[in-house]
Amino acid sequence: LPPAVFPLSCVVQNYSWGKVGLESEVAKLVASGDPLAQIQPDQPYAELWMGAHPRGDALIRDNRIPQKTLGQWIADNPACLGAKVKDAFQGHLPFLFKVLSVSTALSVQAHPNKELAAKLHAQFPEHYPDANHKPEMAIALTPFEGMCGFRPVEEIVSFLQNVPELRALIGEVAAEQLERSGSDDPRGVSAALRVCFTRLMKSEKKFFVDQLNMLVKRISQEAAEGKDTSGSNGDLLLRLHSQYPGDIGCFTIYFLNVVRLEPGEAMFLGANEPHAYLHGDCVEIMACSDNTVRAGLTPKFIDVLTLCEMLNYTPAPSSSKVFPAAQSQLDPNVYLYDPPVPDFTIMRIEIPASIKLYLISAMDSASILLVIQGTAVGTSTAAASEMSLRRGSVLFISANESISLHLCSPDGMLLFRACCLL
Repeated sequence: LPPAVFPLSCVVQNYSWGKVGLESEVAKLVASGDPLAQIQPDQPYAELWMGAHPRGDALIRDNRIPQKTLGQWIADNPACLGAKVKDAFQGHLPFLFKVLSVSTALSVQAHPNKELAAKLHAQFPEHYPDANHKPEMAIALTPFEGMCGFRPVEEIVSFLQNVPELRALIGEVAAEQLERSGSDDPRGVSAALRVCFTRLMKSEKKFFVDQLNMLVKRISQEAAEGKDTSGSNGDLLLRLHSQYPGDIGCFTIYFLNVVRLEPGEAMFLGANEPHAYLHGDCVEIMACSDNTVRAGLTPKFIDVLTLCEMLNYTPAPSSSKVFPAAQSQLDPNVYLYDPPVPDFTIMRIEIPASIKLYLISAMDSASILLVIQGTAVGTSTAAASEMSLRRGSVLFISANESISLHLCSPDGMLLFRACCLL
């Protein structure tokens, strides 16, 4: 039988927002996973793609396997996905697993649900390349900062009262409508929020650039005088403006929650949830899709109308955006991040130093294993030979195959395993 467990060499994306050289977690993982890799000190290393996406199909590092890439191998061996996954997702790996290293903010964006994705793809295939939804989940590797979902109304109202430039863009009528909307009428609140956010995002370019410049000047002066600018979210405003001067996305900080994750904490981004990653390193998993509706903090195609129409205008505190991990009932070393979509689940596996032999158990789904720290020798009846695992190693594990890890490191291991639990 051909090997069904094998190491992968994964594609790096050098997007401009990525951390540079060995400051990047992506670059560090690549450098330790592949001793021959050359890291360019001035190049951004933004994303590591672990999967079979056509724009970043992982290479198979096992010369006994005739197929060159994971995508080709799955196409020729679809049973490797597991019976349920193969049927549910038409013979394709349903997720793309990634590591992200974010230095400057990513665009303010949301991902469509399946219904809207099909419509956008039919109308604008050049901007929306497929008909799938794209839920995502990010788990922090280092302290991680992002914006996600609409803030509680009282926070937005407080900014409308403290930031006259914001109020000018939205207009007095819309601002007062939000101020008057009561918590006893959630639909009224959402309607008022939609009007305010849409007015902001559709404001005339010259007008918002003038207001933004006034705001930045005012906050810079206040900060220089040692004043507290937190009532205007001053620190974040100046940071985003330095990254994307004159961009409407700078004003979204007054509407969206800022979520700060500690390593191991996660956020789940369902359909129509506005979000933007700001800084830090994370593992991310998403449904296999490239559908992104953008509206700011980006030089890419922006589609403000679609974004404002599709968003989920339900306010909620930032604490509600932290997605909890559940310790596995079967194995206390495993923490499950199991979101409310069928496409993917992530397991965080923390093996303490006291354990010298650990079994990566078989499951009825193909999975991808990433080593974040620690070293081990892996053996499997489905692998051609023993595999040396270290920081940055990535393995593909076919459904119903297991791996024994013989740990070599004095301080245990940290692994992430992406799979599909139907």
